[in-house]
Amino acid sequence: MKLTVFGATGGVGGQVVRLALEQGHAVTAVVRDASRFTQDCHVVAVPDLADTERLQAAVAGSDAALSGVGPRTNKDITAASSATRGILAALDAAGVHRFVAVSAMPIGPIPDGEGWFGRHLLYPMLRRFLAGIYADLAVMEADIARSGLKWTIVRPPRLTDKPLGEYRTVLGANVPSGHFLSRTELAHAMLALIDDDAAVHKAVGVAR
Repeated sequence: MKLTVFGATGGVGGQVVRLALEQGHAVTAVVRDASRFTQDCHVVAVPDLADTERLQAAVAGSDAALSGVGPRTNKDITAASSATRGILAALDAAGVHRFVAVSAMPIGPIPDGEGWFGRHLLYPMLRRFLAGIYADLAVMEADIARSGLKWTIVRPPRLTDKPLGEYRTVLGANVPSGHFLSRTELAHAMLALIDDDAAVHKAVGVAR
C-alpha cells in the first residue's frame, strides 16, 4: 500500500513511518524540515502545511494518508486545526479518500465503566488545564468529520516511549480506565485501522 504520513518527524508520525516500512508499505513522509528526518523513504518538505498545492503533489497516488500532526507545546493552541485544514484540502484535491488522524482522549466522552480516578480527577483535570489544546483538537475533529473523506480519528491517552505491547481499541468511545499508550502502539493501531471498514467515520479510543 502507498501511504503518506504527515508530521513524520514527530514522536507519533515517526513511529508510523517506521512500522509502515517494516510492514512493507511504500511511504512518503511529509515534513517541515527534511534535515530533521533520517528514515529511509521518500521525503517531501512542505514548510507551510497551508500550502495545498505542494501537499497535493505529496499525496497524489496514495492509497491512504495518516496524520500525527499536533501541538508541539501547550501554547500551540491552533496547530492541529490549521495544519489539518491544509491536509484535508490537499487530500480532497488529490482524490485520496482514506485518512487516519490523531486527536486525544479528553475530546471524547467519559466512557461507561471508567474508574473513580479517571471520572473525577483525570478527565476534569486535563480538560481544565489543557483547555486551549483540546478546544483546537475539537475544531480539528469537526473539520475532519465534515470533509467527506473516509476518515478515522484516533483518541489516545497519555503517550509513552515503551515498546509495542497489548492494547485495547473501542469504536466510537474511549477505553475505560485506559490512561496510557505508547507511541509505537498508537502507530500500530493507526496502521491497522486503515483497512478496518468498521472504523470509517468513527472516533476510536486506543489505550492499554
